[in-house]
Amino acid sequence: MADSSAPRSDADLVARVRALRPLVRDHAPRAEQQRRVTDEVVAALTEAGVYRMNVPRRYGGYQSGVRTQADVLAELATGCGSTAFTAAIQAGCAFIASLFPDEAQDEIFTGPDVRVGGTLIPDATAVATDDGYVVNGTSGFATGCRHADWHLLTARVESADGPPEVLWTAVPMAELEILDDWRVCGLAGSGSNSVVARDVVVPAHRVLPVGPLLAGEFPSKANADDPFYRMPVLLLFCVWTAPNALGLARSALAEFRARIHRRGITYTFHTRQHEAGVTHLQAAEAAMKLSCAELLTDEFVTLIASRATTGEPYTLEERARIRAQAGYATRLCKEAVDLLASASGASSLHLDVPIQRTTRDLHALTLHSFVNPTTNLELYGRVLSGLDAGTPFI
Repeated sequence: MADSSAPRSDADLVARVRALRPLVRDHAPRAEQQRRVTDEVVAALTEAGVYRMNVPRRYGGYQSGVRTQADVLAELATGCGSTAFTAAIQAGCAFIASLFPDEAQDEIFTGPDVRVGGTLIPDATAVATDDGYVVNGTSGFATGCRHADWHLLTARVESADGPPEVLWTAVPMAELEILDDWRVCGLAGSGSNSVVARDVVVPAHRVLPVGPLLAGEFPSKANADDPFYRMPVLLLFCVWTAPNALGLARSALAEFRARIHRRGITYTFHTRQHEAGVTHLQAAEAAMKLSCAELLTDEFVTLIASRATTGEPYTLEERARIRAQAGYATRLCKEAVDLLASASGASSLHLDVPIQRTTRDLHALTLHSFVNPTTNLELYGRVLSGLDAGTPFI
């Protein structure tokens, strides 16, 4: 793909994305209707440099700090949850692609604006050959696949001697079929269709074993000693997902505060909703839930940024707490938006009123396995109770 004319630095990336928020917001209904982010928004994000955040500097990428990445994704979510979620997944997959063997990176990062998607559920199968693997199978939830250049397809290699080995295989999107099966009620604009591999040949250098990666081992030599790529990828997924919830909650609160001056409360004497005592309680409680979510997110983002500098290892309890904080922040944002949506009246059911889409998008976000509040609380509780985490994904 051709490079954009995006700035060479991410020094003002957050400001550039904030300036795009009206465009992102205006295109949100069309993204939902088309079931993918619009071409115009993808082009604007490319020009802003959003897709460069985790691309290695030697390919023209930014290697943006985690604080910058969290702020960028929150700004996008304020305009459109689907756009932010797609950008989050692509940010994560670009980071993972940077852990592949250097030969694979040279193939993938032909420019700094390459868009990489991927999936983690190993529904596809891989069969070893003399010089790589042949991959077959269908993989769901391939977020942003219609605009992706590459896809990190997770596949399992069956073994008669034990559990299957799980691999990430880097595949050009042109070699995969996209199914038109993304018809959902939340994050509908994320274009998370299923992709199908039919006898796709993947050379050995375009394979990344998942097991060693979770233990902090990866084959890239160029990035092996770079503190940026030594950050635990699973903790970074908390950085990439929680800000989506913050942005959605911020947009809901802003819209609610604007609408209450334009409408009354039906079947009451309140001709202006903002004058009612119940509205004051609703607005304040939602704002406090959002503030608590922001503080939780700030705490774990600060910790991850600090450890990236010092190189100090994480304890199991710290890892579990970060996942719990990301899930709990998302739950607080959902509670805030649910409260505001229930106070917005029947007129808010119209599709041209953004809060109904915000509510559905945030509900969908909490269903994501890695962000699910209940799952993450249980995981943290196990560790606090002296047990193992019950999952390698920590």
